[in-house]
Amino acid sequence: MTIKKLCSGLKKKYVVTTILSPIAMIGEVVMEVIIPFIMARIIDVGIAQSNLPYVIRWGLTMVALAIISMICGVLGTVFSTYAAQGFGYTLRKRLYDKIQAFSFANIDKFSTASLITRLTTDVNMAQNVYRMLIHMCVRSPFMMIAGTVMAFSINPKMAILFLVAIPVIAIGIIVLSSLAYPRFEKMMKKFDVMNGAIQENLIGIRIVKAYVRQSFEEDKFKKSAEDVKKAQTHAEKLIVFMMPLMQIVMYSAMIAVMWFGGRQVIFGTMQSGELISFFTYVSQVLMSMMMLGMVFVSLVMVQASNHRIIEVLDEVPDIANPEKALMEVKDGSIRFENVNFSYNKKSENCILHDINIDIPSGAVVGVIGGTGSSKSSLVSLLPRLYDVLSGSVTLGGQDVRKYDLKVLRDSVAMVLQKNVLFSGTIRENLKWGNENASEEEMIEACKAADAHTFISSFPEGYDTELGQGGVNVSGGQKQRICIARALLKNPKVLILDDSTSAVDTATESRIRTALRELAPDTTKIIIAQRISSVKDADMIIVLDEGSVSGIGKHEELLKTNEIYKEVFESQQQGSGDADLAESEEEVSAGGNN
Repeated sequence: MTIKKLCSGLKKKYVVTTILSPIAMIGEVVMEVIIPFIMARIIDVGIAQSNLPYVIRWGLTMVALAIISMICGVLGTVFSTYAAQGFGYTLRKRLYDKIQAFSFANIDKFSTASLITRLTTDVNMAQNVYRMLIHMCVRSPFMMIAGTVMAFSINPKMAILFLVAIPVIAIGIIVLSSLAYPRFEKMMKKFDVMNGAIQENLIGIRIVKAYVRQSFEEDKFKKSAEDVKKAQTHAEKLIVFMMPLMQIVMYSAMIAVMWFGGRQVIFGTMQSGELISFFTYVSQVLMSMMMLGMVFVSLVMVQASNHRIIEVLDEVPDIANPEKALMEVKDGSIRFENVNFSYNKKSENCILHDINIDIPSGAVVGVIGGTGSSKSSLVSLLPRLYDVLSGSVTLGGQDVRKYDLKVLRDSVAMVLQKNVLFSGTIRENLKWGNENASEEEMIEACKAADAHTFISSFPEGYDTELGQGGVNVSGGQKQRICIARALLKNPKVLILDDSTSAVDTATESRIRTALRELAPDTTKIIIAQRISSVKDADMIIVLDEGSVSGIGKHEELLKTNEIYKEVFESQQQGSGDADLAESEEEVSAGGNN
């Protein structure tokens, strides 16, 4: 069942080479089995009778068979290598495609570091064992059978000597392998931890350097690497006994064959050529047994990796396309009705409680709340990055769970707190929003995001190469490119999740104005920490510990919502914002009237 799951989706050309490899190996074995028999005839007949033509004729035959054996061996190796590479490619692609279908909840379950290990280390191990299987698992058994038959045909009594070695080797392999498997499983988990430490360090390398924490990170990695080393040593120290065990048994059998065979040659009951060919067959059989033993050990070692790979392949995506999915979002109207949400899908751990919100299409909506008030979690329900635990979220008058996922996510553009740019040019990053966007459309979106000016100042303009993650642009520039990328989707809903936090208030004001003009029909949801970012919104939602504390416009909330008023006053005192002060005077005047 495991092999069937791993090999599912293998292309025909790789299946063909998978079949051809063992066929070629059988051809090699046949030649190798015939050669000792001919060699015995040359010694016992040709050399014994000084028949030179006989020796030459059969000698040339041996050379021809050796060449054929070599050709078959090379072909078998080429076929097995090609098939194994195809197997690894197919398996890695299946894993990657499956991960792309995962929801955030599925990814959270495995962790990013573990998924990377499964895509690399685990697949590499499975690929190597696949090659070994198709290369050796036909050749070795066939050689054992053929060699044993030939040995019995020469001297049945002496053949029993080396047959005794086979069960001894088999029992040793089974016992050691069964003890090794849990150790290899533990080793792979240590790899996950080490990869997680590497990933975290590389992502946060600027913070590490800014806080001069290189020594701490080096010590942390050293500990992770040490744990991997110990786990690997603990697992493999059992396996290292395998080869000495098999060699002791094999050489003991060979010594016994040489002893008893030599005595029979001396007493004339066995010819020299027969002893040599018999000894060759014994070597072939015992070497094949050793190879099978190593294959078995490899299968035990890879079992942990196979389990981890299948765990990903068997994972059911938490979010999937519905049957008869809706293929069009009518408008950007949004409704949250009795929504409860929990990351672990347990009602006692809900982080959003009884959310009821109505947002008309084209509105500008601000979302304010303290850290941990679940602002980002709320908007993540719109494009179905997560699904509600209970209640419903509707977009364009339809439950979001009824839409085709691609259609839904094309209709909802998100600029997240953590802005991500990819290696490539600015133009290539912008085309993530719309791969068919024209130059004019890109420029218009960048102007709206207040990004066109600084992009044009670069020598290469829109063809400027960005480093991995956009490391060669500032945080504010990165945010504005991400906003422009989202605008190119021409979405029904645009979500800005604290995505202007790295720009100054003047730039932020220009962006808000441009967004109103460029996309008047697009519903805009702005999550912010600064009240100045949302005070002009058509509607402001105040969240407090996962519940709606208040909904209204800026002036209304200053009068009716204590949380909003406290945030406003603290920010006014902390920043001396003239606009906020002016707003407060207007509200006071309105109240006196």
